[in-house]
Amino acid sequence: MTETRTIPDSTVCVTLPGIVEPDGLIVHDVPVGQPGTGELLVAVEATGISYAEQAMRHGRYFMQPKFPFTPGYDLVGTVLQVGPGGDKALLGRRVATLTRTGAWTGHAIVHARDSIPVPDGVSAEDAEAVTVNGVTAWQMLHRAARVRRGGTILVFGANGGVGGLLIQLAQHAGIRVIGAASPRHHDALRDIGVNPVDYNDPDLTGTVRTLAPGGVDAVFDNVGGTTTRAGWGLLAPGGILVSYAIIGAVSGTGNLWPPFLKHITRIRTWNALPNGKRAVFYDLWAGHNTTKARYRQHLEDDLTQVFELVRAGILTANIAARFPLTRIVDALQLAESRTLNGKVLLLP
Repeated sequence: MTETRTIPDSTVCVTLPGIVEPDGLIVHDVPVGQPGTGELLVAVEATGISYAEQAMRHGRYFMQPKFPFTPGYDLVGTVLQVGPGGDKALLGRRVATLTRTGAWTGHAIVHARDSIPVPDGVSAEDAEAVTVNGVTAWQMLHRAARVRRGGTILVFGANGGVGGLLIQLAQHAGIRVIGAASPRHHDALRDIGVNPVDYNDPDLTGTVRTLAPGGVDAVFDNVGGTTTRAGWGLLAPGGILVSYAIIGAVSGTGNLWPPFLKHITRIRTWNALPNGKRAVFYDLWAGHNTTKARYRQHLEDDLTQVFELVRAGILTANIAARFPLTRIVDALQLAESRTLNGKVLLLP
């Protein structure tokens, strides 16, 4: 292994010890590890807070590790070391990495196959703001839904990290957007050319039908339950519902598996109907362990496209706030207030 600069003996790290309030997170120093085969040691420049970490704090995220662990779904940083037999051309390069956990630290050991080089001209902060959210939005729009220019889509969570990037990507592709969000976000949505609707509107279906009498070409749903059923009913012939979370169940109590299995069963039942409509459950990690080469190629192709749009000024990285990693308590409390439009970044 080759060093590109001095590597400290220890680094700052945030540990989630159990189901605690934000002020129960532990900020401490840990030894800096050595990368093994297929791994990289990265000096983290930016990471962030997504809904996944908020769910993990409550012990309500599918397949999360046992407590205690370090949260952090993605990161951007500079490669300091590569593991044995690794690509030394990555030394000194800035990469963006999907981690699922482990990113809330100053130095991280990450998998090389989940790391994509960040092009020159894209800052670490901008890259972090569009890594997991951007590749999710891109793949849902262009791989799952494949909505054509001139189409209309309905986006739930339009003010969120994924929703905001999905809107920009759709508009760049010539697709009209109806955005479901709290009324406090409607003016901001109108300012960017979105038709806003209130997701708590008792007549949401009627309101959307007024905007799209023939139905919408795709619905992007992160809520589940009655929202998913309403979205299915709003599809035009040949339309597709893309479900990518069930926040309604995750935000509740009880075992997560029954509502998830019910959700998947409903999607399969709908797909068996002879009406030309489709529904899919999008999982960013699908194929990660089964079709590894294909997964890696899609990740590289799609995230690179997103970065190029950022570099060209077509896609704006929506950053709501920045905090040093040591102020994780303040950062998480703000992120969980659900008053923001964009992503909260953590800067080690």
